[in-house]
Amino acid sequence: MLTEAQVERLALLAEECAEVIVVVGKILRHGFESYDPTHPNGVDSPTNQEMLGHELGDVEYALSLLSKHGEVSARDVLKGRALAEKKKPKYLHYQE
Repeated sequence: MLTEAQVERLALLAEECAEVIVVVGKILRHGFESYDPTHPNGVDSPTNQEMLGHELGDVEYALSLLSKHGEVSARDVLKGRALAEKKKPKYLHYQE
């Protein structure tokens, strides 16, 4: 059974991952340099590229909370990354 705090941390991670997906969709449709024209700051609103950085920072924060409370280990995250670095490149067609 999950505690309320665990549910909250997992919900935060899920929400932040969803926000990354939304920004990636905007980048794919409109490009990195595009921005939300309805934003109150208009042209001074953050670009899609800046928003991607912000949202990835939010994901890192959620990950740090999960790690801090023992729900995910930094070691497992690093092992997962190392494995991805070995396995994923063969499926990528345009990366150097």
